[in-house]
Amino acid sequence: MGAVETAHPELPIAVFDSGVGGLTVLHECLVSLPHEDFVYLGDTARFPYGPRAREELEEFALELARILLADGAKLLVVACNSATAAALPTLRAELGGEVGIVSVIGPESRLAARATRSGEVGLLATEATVASGAYEEALAEANRDARLHPVACPELAPLIQAGGEVDERVVLQVEAYCDPLREADVDTVILGCTHYPLVRPILQRGLGRGVKIVTSGQAIADEVEVALRQRGLERDEDRRGEYRFLCSADPESFCAVGTRFLQLPMGDVRHVDVAPPRKAAAA
Repeated sequence: MGAVETAHPELPIAVFDSGVGGLTVLHECLVSLPHEDFVYLGDTARFPYGPRAREELEEFALELARILLADGAKLLVVACNSATAAALPTLRAELGGEVGIVSVIGPESRLAARATRSGEVGLLATEATVASGAYEEALAEANRDARLHPVACPELAPLIQAGGEVDERVVLQVEAYCDPLREADVDTVILGCTHYPLVRPILQRGLGRGVKIVTSGQAIADEVEVALRQRGLERDEDRRGEYRFLCSADPESFCAVGTRFLQLPMGDVRHVDVAPPRKAAAA
């Protein structure tokens, strides 16, 4: 993370995601850092990110980051695995001099590298995240002897974000994605999308109770705390922080679905405009 010239302790921590999944990360941050202020931007108008090309995701990530930084932020959290996999180097190159950047893939990979006993690590993630190879690189950096078994799950995040009941269709879909990981005899599985913790009990049942599941929420909260301390940007721990929300589609829908992910009161949600997606990406 580069040197930061414009950050001040009084500014909020900015978080963005492709939709509401990143609220699972924000939840952990709010619990671990209740004295800090947060602003969260969910790009619900262009969800899902998984089928999109790297170049388009880079454009989206830069646009969302600039929207948040325009209002002021002392740290930027990329709570979307697809955006991290596609755009983290670009974000750091373009914005690293303005703000520190924390993202999801590195912390999860380090946790998995420490957790695995056999060296066989599974990954459940979107198509874009799997195709990027970002987790292979991060896991190899953390544990050269570990081997990654990635499984793309194109249907899972949209099913979860739709907000319906967990029914037999969801269970069957989860079990189908778990099958290759059971066959590979993994002992640790990374949930490479921030939507997936919402179906963690089904995933645990599908993988087996002996498999360690690694999620990004607490790992990110820990990295945010360290990043703030290193920069001298912490707020007084005696205060109570505030949090607010932005989204690029309907605020009422965002609030209705988001409450399940955040597990805390949502309050008001403000709409922000973003550039329309490329037509080809919707296919």
